[in-house]
Amino acid sequence: MVNATVARNIAGICGNVISLFLFLSPIPTFITIYKKKKVEEYKADPYLATVLNCALWVFYGLPVVHPDSLLVITINATGLAIELFYLAMFFYFSPTTRKVKVGLWLIGEMVFVGIVATCTLLLFHTHNQRSSFVGILCVIFVSLMYIAPLTIMSKVIKTKSVKYMPFSLSLANFLNGGVWVIYALIKFDLFILIGNGLGTVSGLVQLILYACYYKTTPKDDGEEDEENVSKANSQLQLSGNHGQAKRVAA
Repeated sequence: MVNATVARNIAGICGNVISLFLFLSPIPTFITIYKKKKVEEYKADPYLATVLNCALWVFYGLPVVHPDSLLVITINATGLAIELFYLAMFFYFSPTTRKVKVGLWLIGEMVFVGIVATCTLLLFHTHNQRSSFVGILCVIFVSLMYIAPLTIMSKVIKTKSVKYMPFSLSLANFLNGGVWVIYALIKFDLFILIGNGLGTVSGLVQLILYACYYKTTPKDDGEEDEENVSKANSQLQLSGNHGQAKRVAA
């Protein structure tokens, strides 16, 4: 019979694999940016938000904060590296004004994470206290990240079209949240459970909307539609990455 530790590790490994898929989902967007040598109307916001999210979850998983969370660290550290690569490309192909904005936001995020780390280590002296402080911050930011997918789901309902909500990404979000929920329940972790519980519900709602509006979706194609889909993918990917640790998720 599989013991709890082995089951938890299996769930965490599965969560790492699915979360990695979500982190890599914006690749088509950056292939487009590379080919055109400019970012055009694409925004860096989803990637900046994910960088902060991953950095907080990496810190949450450290032994000094929340022991036995290696799989939370691995996926969020990987996600952090991937998102920084995306931002480096975005920065390179952006006009000067947008480069300044991206640079300032990154510096601000680094300062914020540094303040969180300093306060955690100096003001709290037990794993429970540190986990609670950092975990609450992680859940707050994860909750805010679900605003973007809500706008996409609202658009699906208004247009009766799932053109801007790809099935594969919605399914991955649902599976990602579900796997990390299982991970959090095996060795109870309230903060991972909340963040990924939200992800599971969000993914389920997306799948239900897909089932409801798939048949009414227009079958037209075009370059402009492809760009709009890429932007929508970025917003949906934003919610998926809590994995964690999103959350990543787990």
